[in-house]
Amino acid sequence: MKIALIGYGKMGKEIEKIALNRGHEIVCIIDINNQDDFNSDAFRSADVAIEFTNPMVAYSNYIRTFEAGVKLVSGSTGWMAEHGDEIKEMCEKGGKTLFWSSNFSLGVTIFSAINKYLAKIMNQFHEYDVEMTEWHHVHKLDAPSGTAITLAEGVLDNLVRKSEWVKEVATLDNQLPIKSVREGEIFGIHTIRYDSAVDSISITHDAKNRGGFALGAVIAAEFTANREGYLGMEDLFPFLKD
Repeated sequence: MKIALIGYGKMGKEIEKIALNRGHEIVCIIDINNQDDFNSDAFRSADVAIEFTNPMVAYSNYIRTFEAGVKLVSGSTGWMAEHGDEIKEMCEKGGKTLFWSSNFSLGVTIFSAINKYLAKIMNQFHEYDVEMTEWHHVHKLDAPSGTAITLAEGVLDNLVRKSEWVKEVATLDNQLPIKSVREGEIFGIHTIRYDSAVDSISITHDAKNRGGFALGAVIAAEFTANREGYLGMEDLFPFLKD
């Protein structure tokens, strides 16, 4: 499979290494200094592009990739609120293809399924309130993290007494607070905690390095190469829909 990389920071380099080890070819690498390569024959030859950048440029990268006729896998977060509906419509009605996830880690995928199942169980135990805390490195621009928001939505979909997430502190009983911590070079830690007067129940995912994210992105690209539309981890791993 021919892969183009958009963004060549630490994640981009890790994705390149894993893609090559899995027998794929990197045909184009686009970073800050060579934006004109979106128009190159090399980029257009890619079966799939993989994009990991930041909220300020992700939307523009999507549009330029779609204009080149290339399918896209992206893990960039922070753009959904402003452009999410537009991008989904382009994929669902305009013939474009995007596989998007806030987190490509296979461990986080399993953790997400456990999170949803635990929320269903906790419906019958009103003594417990729930909160979330996420830790990331100081370079991360968005807070809460995209992964935290996705996990929170998994709780909201399955825990009837909660209907919205809020930053830091809940002021109403129906709110799920997400606390964000930025320190050091933490790859990503997410904890969901159910607390009562007598005990607490917590589940945590702790990323040790970028390898899990990069492997998941390449697996998603392999999946996307022969598919169309707006795709996500629930398409790749149907057990997330249960």
